[in-house]
Amino acid sequence: MRRSTIWATVAASSLTVALAFGVSAARKPASPAADLPSGKVQLQSAGALAFGPDGILFVADNVAGNVVAIDTQDRTPVASATINVQGLDAKVAALVGEPTDQVMVDYMKVNPISKNVYLSVQRGRGADATGLIVRVDPAGNITNLPLDNIRHSVVSIADAPASKPEGRGENPRMLTVTDMVYLNGNLLVAGLSNEEWSSTLRSIPFPFQPVAAPGTQIKIWHASHGRYETESPIRTLVPYTISGKQYVIASYTCTPLVEIPVSDLKAGAQVQGSMIADLGGGNQTLDMIPYKKDGRDYILIANTTRGVMKLKADHIEDYPVIDSPTVPTAPHHIAAPYDALTDLKGVQHLQQIDGSHALLLVSSATNVTCARCSGDPAAAQGQGPLSLQTIALP
Repeated sequence: MRRSTIWATVAASSLTVALAFGVSAARKPASPAADLPSGKVQLQSAGALAFGPDGILFVADNVAGNVVAIDTQDRTPVASATINVQGLDAKVAALVGEPTDQVMVDYMKVNPISKNVYLSVQRGRGADATGLIVRVDPAGNITNLPLDNIRHSVVSIADAPASKPEGRGENPRMLTVTDMVYLNGNLLVAGLSNEEWSSTLRSIPFPFQPVAAPGTQIKIWHASHGRYETESPIRTLVPYTISGKQYVIASYTCTPLVEIPVSDLKAGAQVQGSMIADLGGGNQTLDMIPYKKDGRDYILIANTTRGVMKLKADHIEDYPVIDSPTVPTAPHHIAAPYDALTDLKGVQHLQQIDGSHALLLVSSATNVTCARCSGDPAAAQGQGPLSLQTIALP
């Protein structure tokens, strides 16, 4: 197949799969937030974030092995906003009463309704670290999102990998969820599992059932490494329509871009994604923004070692698929057409505000270990000084 190959599937008649992936129209309330019970949110950690309908914020808690849906009640529409905050790390530290080096900003999302910015934050380091959510409004006011009594629900990831904090490399438990995006009633959750192919992409219907069905196990050809891989997690992903079909474009460490059809995301399936480009070894994508400007399609990509790229995506459907050692790997087959935006430096996160503006989380420090790249935000090196900066999409 041109874009992916399904290697195995679970029987569609399975009642478990039907319950996990099929939510009847009668089950869905007029507003998903109305179906969430009130109570205290117990976050053992706070990682990847995503927004769903009606200001619902999804928070990945990798230590607990779950995802929490929180009704932020943040639904006042704002068409656009300019957000600029200097000394963000120091202000967050002051808010929670900690030294700056004991606060780590892990992830950032902009509420598409209100344009308020939400940050997942680790307070403290190591085993004693705790997760919290901080909100920044367009005027620069910083507040905690109170979690003591708030509408929320939780879905457990039963096949999350076990914690191995003393092993080589990243602790797999902290990679249970690496990125999330809400799409057409489902939360797409990338990360690792304890399955044979541990790289996993889950499609979890919302409102949540208590336990998520097994995810789709993902295999890719990794040109920079010269081998097929099933254990490297997706680091970031975005929905993208190609030739009228819904895909996700996913990026991995060292840095293949891969297409995966959303229709292939079945519980327990094993799927081979299609590598269409490589952004360079020794690199990791942090965030991607698909957008249109002057009638052209682009994807703005922030990377750890290759800065910010403006990928030209007008003809992404024509990118050759790189799926085996027999496919030529000359540079013109590997590198997607892009412009390097060398004036954007120290970008840790990149999120869209509206159709023409993006928000950057920028560090002015040198030799920074980004929280998302460490696999364990509490173990990352110092980030700051941090700032939020609004730019026009280039």
